[in-house]
Amino acid sequence: MSIAGFHFDNSYARELEGFYVPWKGAEVPAPRIIRFNRSLVLELGLDPEVLDTDAGAAIFAGHDAPEGAEPLAMAYAGHQFGGFSPQLGDGRALLLGEVIDSHGKRRDIHLKGSGRTPFSRGGDGKAVVGPVLREYIIGEAMHALGVPTTRALAAVSTGEEIMRQDGPAPGAVLARVASSHLRVGTFQFFAARGETDRLRQLADYAIARHYPELADKPDRYLGLLKAVRDRQAALIAQWMLLGFVHGVMNTDNMTISGETIDYGPCAFIDGYDPATVFSSIDQYGRYAYGNQPQIAQWNLARLAETMLDLINPNDSDDAVRQAGEVIDGFPLAYERAWLAGMRTKLGLVKEEPEDRELATGLLAVLETQAADYTRVFRSLAKAASGDAAQARALFANPAGFDVWLPLWQARFAREDVAAEDRIAAMNRVNPVYIPRNHMVEAALGSATKGDLAPFERLVDVLADPFTERAGLEVFALGAPSDFGPYTTYCGT
Repeated sequence: MSIAGFHFDNSYARELEGFYVPWKGAEVPAPRIIRFNRSLVLELGLDPEVLDTDAGAAIFAGHDAPEGAEPLAMAYAGHQFGGFSPQLGDGRALLLGEVIDSHGKRRDIHLKGSGRTPFSRGGDGKAVVGPVLREYIIGEAMHALGVPTTRALAAVSTGEEIMRQDGPAPGAVLARVASSHLRVGTFQFFAARGETDRLRQLADYAIARHYPELADKPDRYLGLLKAVRDRQAALIAQWMLLGFVHGVMNTDNMTISGETIDYGPCAFIDGYDPATVFSSIDQYGRYAYGNQPQIAQWNLARLAETMLDLINPNDSDDAVRQAGEVIDGFPLAYERAWLAGMRTKLGLVKEEPEDRELATGLLAVLETQAADYTRVFRSLAKAASGDAAQARALFANPAGFDVWLPLWQARFAREDVAAEDRIAAMNRVNPVYIPRNHMVEAALGSATKGDLAPFERLVDVLADPFTERAGLEVFALGAPSDFGPYTTYCGT
């Protein structure tokens, strides 16, 4: 046991030699903890009194490696905006090691911004305060919203000035936690090299770690593809139901575990518009909000391509057929997950054939006026109790909503559910508070100038997104009219 309380059990380093490069984080002049996730530290079975110190800051910055850590840069490839790069890898990140948390679950501890690695491809390997705190805010908000995600363990400033396009910025590192960092791109790395034995080794490792129920199945590799498909379908449905735009759905950003990873140019929509794009580099809208389900299916098809020799090594046509059937099943898996979630958002308990039309009818009304997605859905709980004034007020012209409203009321009136139970269920899934873009930018702007109070306040509000609280009304509002079009950046 190290002085920091880590009990490492590094299965990736132990079982997958050749899938990574052992590496150390860069030395930094003055590591200091900006934000420390005490509850997550305790969940991991670590000692917060030891880690919330200068010594802990040095560990989370990558400056010092605790006893038992085996820091390494993982190898992977990936399709980035549709173009394939055969070698990407952790260019500014390190897997510090793995721990078994208090629930018996294996978790990666990963550092982002810890310096150059052999995969850096000319980059400086560093990160700066703004993007690090953005990932902290969004990742922890997603966790509170119930979305599978990497989580922020600590944000650490390094005492450096890092050059970026807009000039020097304070350096920082994010320590984050995930079920694993296995990606579609990890499989692509070895498939591109024709290394079928290593692909099989990787697939067996992924099954043992994330889908152990498949381990003894004769068709376990096809089962793995199905399992990843279903988890991704459920994940993307959650994104869509919450109005989340990832912004950079490259195959190296799609995990085998089904967790959201890499919050670069991400954001949440205010006004509903399926064509919404925030990322400065997504010039053609490939990763627009409404495109996310189709992109997920495309990414999964790339995963399927890597696994053909595993699915049926003796008959490539049969392997293509079986894998194709799995990928072709994605729209149905996604539709089921999305519609189930939408029913809950609308306060519906039973299933009826017209439910999809009812849901898309509301979305069509929202789109005509770019009405606030989050606020409209939250206001439906009051409308379910007979007071639709708040919901109507969110539309500049409520005529379309007035046509839709009695259709919805007639639908839930056919269910024998107590009004208070319906309303409570709706309020458990329709958040009051999301990371509003203008609030995130204000918090990050203050933080980069040394004032962390708005950041701390925003993180605390977002930790309980479903409970409406007096005095926090400003956090539930959309951007003011003078905020203008919103653009996000990768922050590399």
